[in-house]
Amino acid sequence: MSKSSIPVVTAVHPQKNDILHLRDFQYLLAARLCNALGGMGFATVIGYQLYMLTRDPLALGWLGLVQAIPALSLSLLGGHIADRGDRKRIVLTTAGGEVICMLLLLVIALNVERFGVVAIYAVVFLIGIASGFLRPASSAFEQQVIPLEHAARGSSWMSSVWQFGAITGGPLAGVAIDRLGIPTTYLIIALLMALALCFLALIPRKPIQPAVEGETIWESLRMGVKYVFASQALVGSMALVLFAVLFGGAMALLPVFATDILHVGATGLGILRTAPSIGALLVMLIATRRPPTGHAGRNLLLCVGGFGISMIVFGLSHNFILSLVALCFSGIFDGVSMIIRDVVMRVLSPEHMRGRIASVSWVFIGASNELGATESGIAARLLGTGPSVFWGGCVTMLVVATVALTLPKLRELKL
Repeated sequence: MSKSSIPVVTAVHPQKNDILHLRDFQYLLAARLCNALGGMGFATVIGYQLYMLTRDPLALGWLGLVQAIPALSLSLLGGHIADRGDRKRIVLTTAGGEVICMLLLLVIALNVERFGVVAIYAVVFLIGIASGFLRPASSAFEQQVIPLEHAARGSSWMSSVWQFGAITGGPLAGVAIDRLGIPTTYLIIALLMALALCFLALIPRKPIQPAVEGETIWESLRMGVKYVFASQALVGSMALVLFAVLFGGAMALLPVFATDILHVGATGLGILRTAPSIGALLVMLIATRRPPTGHAGRNLLLCVGGFGISMIVFGLSHNFILSLVALCFSGIFDGVSMIIRDVVMRVLSPEHMRGRIASVSWVFIGASNELGATESGIAARLLGTGPSVFWGGCVTMLVVATVALTLPKLRELKL
């Protein structure tokens, strides 16, 4: 893709930072905060619940796979629908479905002996179905709410609010589990997600460009995938996420680290989940003033490499403080890379294709997160929990070197 075909790139450096005065953006930030609190709480409680029921790290791996199968299978279709339907309605409907799923998990937790682990996986499967449609529509809708001239700072604020919610959501969920029990924790999560729906409902619908007449669904999906793979910047940044987190991520195994290696219990688990968010929040707050997009490609590669080193240290650690520091640095590196990836996608995505491009991005991200959890569980069973994370970090470093050598346009990208 030539530079002349991307005239909007220079628009990501706004002259003044007034995005916080936009009412729609304020509602978007409030919804993001509630979803962050609920999302981190959900990840904490369901991982802890499953591990306490099974005492098997592979059960955490299956959790990621059960959610990934429907989410990834439906993501491209979700992107097609997001480019042709009412994105706000799609977001509200699917997010509402996730609230119902939280209430179902509450009912299961009240009588888990009767329903069993299979029922928990069944609800997670339903959440995966909703995610397949929610994620592309939500990403495209957010891009419509945030003006292009505020893309970098808007992404930084959105990510900062998410990380702040994740910082508080993890420990609060851990404390809620210990003090109030798992069922009540699910109820709190459901209420937070419902509150996020209320804020999103206050944002007006955003018009989208009419679809191409006569274009079939398969042609639509093919055009979205083709557009992504024709751009080294888009496909390279997505591939870095896929392989780095697929092999280098350790979040799915945190219940094992907290219980069997660091011996810190549910409250310690919440703190461990918070550490990456603390690092990410610090760097994202800085990015609201100094976006890291000047040398976007170089910075992205360095940050993913730093993430790999952090995972190597975490995998070797048996000290709670050192583990927290390693996870904090992983959040710092991941936070910068997240901002760069968001801006790259925002700048290089035509309005009429945002849903489909976002869906391709979510396929990469979903594969890295959910399938990465499965890979982590299997690797932990075969190699041991600590060694599996160590070798995963080594593979991440190898991925960064490969991408840097094979995709020069990404390496030299400046925004």
